[in-house]
Amino acid sequence: MDESSQAADYDILIVGGGINGCGIARDAAGRGFSVYLCEMNDLASGTSCAATKLIHGGLRYLEHYEFRLVRESLLERETLWRSAPHIIWPLRFVLPHHAGLRPAWFLRLGLFVYDHLGGRKLLPATRTLDLRTDPAGEPLKGEFHKAFEYSDCWVDDSRLVVLNARDAAKKGAHIETRMRCVAARREAGIWRVTLRDETTTRIQDVTARLLINAAGPWVSHVLSQAIGQNETAAVRLVKGSHVVMPRLYDHDRCYIFQNADGRIIFAIPYERDFTLIGTTDIDYEGDPGEVTASDTEIDYLCAAASEYFKKPITRNQMVWSYAGVRPLYDDGAGSAQEATRDYVLRLQNGEGEPPLVNIFGGKITTFRRLSESVMKMVEKTLGKRGPHWTASAKLPGGDFPVMGFKTLCGELGKSFPFLAQDHIFRLARAYGTETRTILTGIENASGLGRHFGGTLYEAEVRYLMENEWARTAEDVLWRRSKLGLRVTQDQTTALNLWMTQAADAPALKAAQS
Repeated sequence: MDESSQAADYDILIVGGGINGCGIARDAAGRGFSVYLCEMNDLASGTSCAATKLIHGGLRYLEHYEFRLVRESLLERETLWRSAPHIIWPLRFVLPHHAGLRPAWFLRLGLFVYDHLGGRKLLPATRTLDLRTDPAGEPLKGEFHKAFEYSDCWVDDSRLVVLNARDAAKKGAHIETRMRCVAARREAGIWRVTLRDETTTRIQDVTARLLINAAGPWVSHVLSQAIGQNETAAVRLVKGSHVVMPRLYDHDRCYIFQNADGRIIFAIPYERDFTLIGTTDIDYEGDPGEVTASDTEIDYLCAAASEYFKKPITRNQMVWSYAGVRPLYDDGAGSAQEATRDYVLRLQNGEGEPPLVNIFGGKITTFRRLSESVMKMVEKTLGKRGPHWTASAKLPGGDFPVMGFKTLCGELGKSFPFLAQDHIFRLARAYGTETRTILTGIENASGLGRHFGGTLYEAEVRYLMENEWARTAEDVLWRRSKLGLRVTQDQTTALNLWMTQAADAPALKAAQS
């Protein structure tokens, strides 16, 4: 760095509040760098809340010879599970053998590699199922006799983002939501970034020694519109859509179904009373912020699931659908499902110029490793600070044994006997040990405050507004939780009104600042 450079407000400025941006902010702040992160909407409001909710190696990626990506992902499963056992937990996957598709020996070979490639220690190994006698066969058509069952993990994706942001803030990072990057220019050896508050329209400048573009599907937009470069060729936008149905079967395992077109879909137990089916893989053009599941995609998912389930799956059963856009690195693959899910990092570090790191691609499973790779680039340009540390660190609320979730629920039930078991379960799944923080000083149900529907009360909403950057009912009902599946439109409207009024209260303003 040029010695004549101006002093900057921060070491690092990150554009994008998805899993990669928040993961990098956490890692960097924990090493001692000063960090500013801006997100134009809410945290996890783009790709990071629209995943299939899996921490997995990606069994199908083996067919595309992505061995490095699969190994790195498999190694991360148990690392992430240990860091946040409240929002991440093991899930068994049932892969029925379809006589007309991949042969059984091929599936077994792939699963043997899957079992041994990634240092599995806690997760159980693959086993073969007789679907004629195993409960997993009961909801399936009679033609499916054999299946393979293997392990991966489930994650509450948007909460994973928020917990990374919370840990980053705890370690000193400055996190700003509803703050759009409208311009970024190099000036006297530093970055001068112009930001617009999307709520008040107020404009401000922030300076940093290094800029990280972690804008996900908007990475090219930030490059072209804010920074003034053209890198659109590096990004391939691929849409993935999902549908949510009333619970389709009684057991707690997930299905992975092969389709004749070479794709796979999952049917996953979801929020206790539902089944999540997805995903699709189609190229996308348009505004990533306006993406929705199309009728064609919904029909495709219903038809693909109906190939396996005894009872046909129809669109009139659907209770919700969602879609997201994956910002994949454009490797020239012929079809969207063949495009690499690996991440690509590009460092621009010209002589005397402040560095720029652009992030293309990636998947939620590898966010921590991506963050470590970015930090290697940061340290080469800004110098080394603290050591790498996230592999053994807990996320907020995850400071209990990896197999200790039931024990935690039991302890919470004894401490707060006025709460129903399903309420305790939901709070523990979302907040882990921090459930006690939400309920501090509350001795009976009336102490929870106003009821907004489902198991949502004022005490929890205040906590989310004060500690997790929640500003609207959508933030609370669809990203901090999935209670949107259980509340009415009238209840949503009432929650929005209450939050608007509460946000103006002096006490809340002081807590948020």
